[in-house]
Amino acid sequence: MQQLELLDIPSPCRQICETNSKGYCIGCFRNREERLRWNEFSNEQRRIVLKRCYTRKLKAIREKKAALEVENEQIPNQTSFFD
Repeated sequence: MQQLELLDIPSPCRQICETNSKGYCIGCFRNREERLRWNEFSNEQRRIVLKRCYTRKLKAIREKKAALEVENEQIPNQTSFFD
């Protein structure tokens, strides 16, 4: 027997609503279709979208961290004037 859902899963929108170069919102990491159809989705479909968003967010964080590490490697170490 399937348990009835009493509450809908709320939208993950963070009111940023800007897309990155891959077409994902930089606030909630949903694509255009996921944003437009959110109110049509069942709770199960919403859970799937939220899992995708979480994965996209983790990937974006890893990519940003990797880019910062590369940038830091390119900055030469400065020697102290007092050594």
